[in-house]
Amino acid sequence: MEIQPVAWLVQNEWGPLQAVMVGTGVGMGDAPKLEDTFDPQSRKHVLNGTYPTEVNVTRELDLLVKILKSHNVRVFRPDLIGMNQVFTRDIGLVIDDQFILTNMVEDRAKEQAGLKSMLQRNPGNVLTPPSHVHLEGGDIMPMSGEIWVGYAKEPDFADFTTARTNEAAIEWLQTQFPDRTVRGFELQKSDTHPSLNALHLDCCMAPLGMGHMMYHPAGFKNPEDVAWLQDHYPAENRMELTATEMEHMHGNVLSIAPHVVISSIGFERTFNQMKRWGYDVILVDLTETSKMGGLLRCSTMPLRRQPTHT
Repeated sequence: MEIQPVAWLVQNEWGPLQAVMVGTGVGMGDAPKLEDTFDPQSRKHVLNGTYPTEVNVTRELDLLVKILKSHNVRVFRPDLIGMNQVFTRDIGLVIDDQFILTNMVEDRAKEQAGLKSMLQRNPGNVLTPPSHVHLEGGDIMPMSGEIWVGYAKEPDFADFTTARTNEAAIEWLQTQFPDRTVRGFELQKSDTHPSLNALHLDCCMAPLGMGHMMYHPAGFKNPEDVAWLQDHYPAENRMELTATEMEHMHGNVLSIAPHVVISSIGFERTFNQMKRWGYDVILVDLTETSKMGGLLRCSTMPLRRQPTHT
């Protein structure tokens, strides 16, 4: 039976999720060589011999798919192309009714071949940034009336493998979405120390649908960006994550409605805080997947969210 297309629409991070592409562990193969790792978390687990297996990652992501389907979310999976396709967030993203085919770090660009079937059967506009504009979906957050962008300036962008989105992306996004304000947040980078590296914006910040935020202040390079966030979110509506919590992706959650959040198991402090704020928190075990440097937001690409007024 032919899969019906979905009309792309994502206005913010928390509108009721209607359609999403979830990554897969199928075809990821064995642990990479140390020189082939792209982030310090993967590097750590390769060195320690604890890098996750294809079987375990596949099992975890398949369980996430079951949870999403149980909440009436249409789930797409990438075409299998025989490589690591776990973190679909970075290969593309939807803002409003536009699909952006991201300009990724070279070693991961091949993953975009897994989008072929989805792009062919889903109508809509596809934006491709020019070659000098680098961006990955983990750094881009559509907010109501704004787009938040995590980025690295030169020389950091040239010096760090973990620098994925550059300053030119801010200007390009502003041109493409003139009715939104594009706001940049320069991130701290490290190729070797996971607790010092904000790989993407969604590794150090999680805005939630009822006006709350979890964030790691030291993940931001500029104190004025932290001050702006603290002005934007009252103290009772924000939670500071520790360096260890950022390293283990405690804030990398997926909102499937303004009041409903999916989080990985074992994160007691963030779980309790979200419950105190009034969120329904759904737990899933992505422990093995997290060893590759990503979690719920990283492994999902929202394609359509129900429009909201906030």
